[in-house]
Amino acid sequence: MNTLFRNISLMLAAGAIAVSCADYNETNNYTAEPDPTVVVPYKDLAPVKTYIDRVQYPNMTLGATLKVSDFNKQELAHAAAVTNFDNVAFGSTLMSGAIVNARGVMNFLDMNDLLDHVKEIGGEVFGSPLFANANQADEWLATLTAPIEIPVDFVEGKTVDFNTMSVGAYDGTIEKGKASIVKYDNQNVLRINTKTDVRIVEGFEADPLAKYTTTFWARADKDLSFTITFSGQRVDGPASEGKWTIKQGKWTKFVIESQSAADETNGYLRIENGLNGVLYIQKVQVGYFPDNHRPQTAQELNDTINYAVNAWCNGVMNINQGCIKSFDLIDEALDPNAELENGMLDLKHSTDKIFWQDFLGSENYAPAVAKAASRAFTEYGGEASELKFFISESGLDDAKKIESLKYWISIWDNNGAKIDGINAKLNLFYSEDAATQAANEATLKTLLNNLAGTGKMVRLSNFDIKYQDAEGKSVTAANITEAQRQKLADFYGFVIKQYMAIIPNDKQAGICKGNMVDTGDPVGLWSKDKSQDWVRTATYKAFCDALSGK
Repeated sequence: MNTLFRNISLMLAAGAIAVSCADYNETNNYTAEPDPTVVVPYKDLAPVKTYIDRVQYPNMTLGATLKVSDFNKQELAHAAAVTNFDNVAFGSTLMSGAIVNARGVMNFLDMNDLLDHVKEIGGEVFGSPLFANANQADEWLATLTAPIEIPVDFVEGKTVDFNTMSVGAYDGTIEKGKASIVKYDNQNVLRINTKTDVRIVEGFEADPLAKYTTTFWARADKDLSFTITFSGQRVDGPASEGKWTIKQGKWTKFVIESQSAADETNGYLRIENGLNGVLYIQKVQVGYFPDNHRPQTAQELNDTINYAVNAWCNGVMNINQGCIKSFDLIDEALDPNAELENGMLDLKHSTDKIFWQDFLGSENYAPAVAKAASRAFTEYGGEASELKFFISESGLDDAKKIESLKYWISIWDNNGAKIDGINAKLNLFYSEDAATQAANEATLKTLLNNLAGTGKMVRLSNFDIKYQDAEGKSVTAANITEAQRQKLADFYGFVIKQYMAIIPNDKQAGICKGNMVDTGDPVGLWSKDKSQDWVRTATYKAFCDALSGK
């Protein structure tokens, strides 16, 4: 079932005629309105994407970022995206961390719905990063790389036979109360008085990873209860408050299973007798099962990670069936705080999480994942000649970071990786301070020239520009004036025109808007009016003008 995005109702507001988007009807004939809301003075503008000269700029595209849930609702945000933009991107919502659970089960229901709709309307999607350090299926990877269970034999430990001891004082540790060796039921046993805490076996080294089994026989002349602690770890019994109980008049076997406390290496089993009566103990035996896990070997870990790479690629591409043709292959790989001996930035590495490159190897990271993703793409219905992979990275206005990215791309290219382009994540500000704004514009030009110099296709994403006053304070969407909004719009136009002028036409992979509508910042092509309808801003016109070459 598709959605026609509004019942049109006219509203008279401040002398302008507006179209409300508050109501939606369902229809079997898909139609997206030209715009969510059309307001003077921008009511006569066409959808933004129609202003691109497709002959002069054959590869230029305009994208929008939104959530999968917002797209699948097929309401206002969806209407704005599919009407005004060439493609949509979904950020982290199609990455493995949002899809694969700890057991490796992949939930592609939302992705399947959106791809069915995209195929129906002839739309395009720019694929979320396939591999990254963040937003990955960390629990699944941890499960896959966990130590392997192995069979182990029970190890006999210490035995204490009270019948071999002489009647008299107990030479073990009595922490409270009184305990002694006495003659009872024709044998020597340990007598534990009321209100007494005593260690009935001790003096062995406790392994925190081992599972210990302690067995002892006990008898009492009347029903009573007691508490047990093994090497600093309370061992709960079946009775209330974790107590252990014994009936009067017969010997009872107790089997206690426990590990020691994490920081305790001194092995012992302590009985804390209460007020009910005297407890007698026969022979005590303690043994353990060693830790029944071993770390995976280097080869096993390598095989495991390669399995995960291929399993994830197979899952994504099976659902995709060749529909998404451009993907971020790797996202945010560089570590800005780690340098190699040659001065280039290293890749990110981890000691507490699974990073793909730690197992595949830094130099083989992109080649390995590109090979797996390419294979899966063609195996599940994709045309190899249409597939494009990008390396996405932020902060490329920093000279060292972009040089380091070029360094790693060169290594990966030489090792056989398929890398078609760079997806540069922007973090732009407009400043009312003239010197700061001049520096902003110069930095942008340098970034674009550096990107053009790579010879790769260039995509700009997260294309949101925030507004700062002359003192560097943020100006919010609620407080920005029309004059300030126009200055902001002009900078948007400047960025678009610089991109189209500096990046060669055949290397233009397009620009992707971070937010279509204002957030707390005035970043949108649309703002929201009091009824939450979307209203075109000066930025909308700036996009149209810049894309058309004005």
